[in-house]
Amino acid sequence: MKTFDIHPTDKTIVPAIQAKIDNLNKPKGSLGRLEEIARQICLVQHTLEPSLAHPCHLLFGGDHGIEREGVSVSPRCVTWQQMINFTHGGGGVNMLCRQHGFKLRIVDVGVDYDFTSIDGIIDRKIACGTRNFLYESAMTEVEFNLAIQIGCDLVDDCITEGCRVLSIGEMGIANTSPSSIWMHLFSGIPLADCIGAGAGLDTPGIRHKYEILSKAVTNYQENIRQSSPITHIRYFGGFEMVAAVGAMLKAAEKHLVILIDGFIMTACALAAVQLYPAAQDYMIFTHCGDESGHKRMLDAMGAKALLHLGLRLGEGTGALCAFPIVDSAVRMMNEMNNFDNAHITKYF
Repeated sequence: MKTFDIHPTDKTIVPAIQAKIDNLNKPKGSLGRLEEIARQICLVQHTLEPSLAHPCHLLFGGDHGIEREGVSVSPRCVTWQQMINFTHGGGGVNMLCRQHGFKLRIVDVGVDYDFTSIDGIIDRKIACGTRNFLYESAMTEVEFNLAIQIGCDLVDDCITEGCRVLSIGEMGIANTSPSSIWMHLFSGIPLADCIGAGAGLDTPGIRHKYEILSKAVTNYQENIRQSSPITHIRYFGGFEMVAAVGAMLKAAEKHLVILIDGFIMTACALAAVQLYPAAQDYMIFTHCGDESGHKRMLDAMGAKALLHLGLRLGEGTGALCAFPIVDSAVRMMNEMNNFDNAHITKYF
């Protein structure tokens, strides 16, 4: 795997950031989470005048071999059908990108469909879906490295356009399954507590999903002699998920603000942080969904989501919904007056 130059944010400017926040014409601490977000973004960009210029949204699509085991209520064809729907502007992600001014890039890294005649999808296909990790590694080392590089390259494209804030989404039927296994392996939380309904499984469906994933983990642990974070990621991950990990690491290296969406993207963030712990400094966790285990995963990372709206769509929709809150934090730093300029007595 390629290496990244990711360092913790430089905390030497914390006193200056806090002084500016405390001198805004408001009671000390009265803007709560907005002040927390503002501090973090100032640290990410190492400035007292942060910017969210040219927001970009990357949506990676890929299919999963494990889908063949009936772990999702949705059939695999929904992946390509939704990808085409996105090109027509008809998805939830399209609506929210339009609303909040994000440039949307739709990227095929592993969908089991030929999009060559479809405009609007960036072709980075590695294969027509991953292998079935119940029996073998989802991807080879070469495929893993390619997925990481694809994520990096897409971030570079965004940076070239002036991007300072990035959100990432996914489209891939059955991708809650690898997410649940990553959560289990990286956090130590029992697998049963990491598995939920996904797109809508009933109780017997969830039980079947647990049985399949439990068997997959057992097979992996019995047959892989030397495991590591990279091995965990490669064995179970989807191409769209590993591309998201690469994008997160590249964005952290380049000091972008990274908006982390729901359960699947939180699992990708968890994987990225296993490889480079400092990457978490650049992440804002935007939404805690209803998928079983999501809050547990956030708690394991010491993260607190901005919203809990009951979303379970994926696509990065939670991150996009939270963007106005992040924008308000930046506007607070740049547009609010201070006590001296407003000629208001500072009373604390």
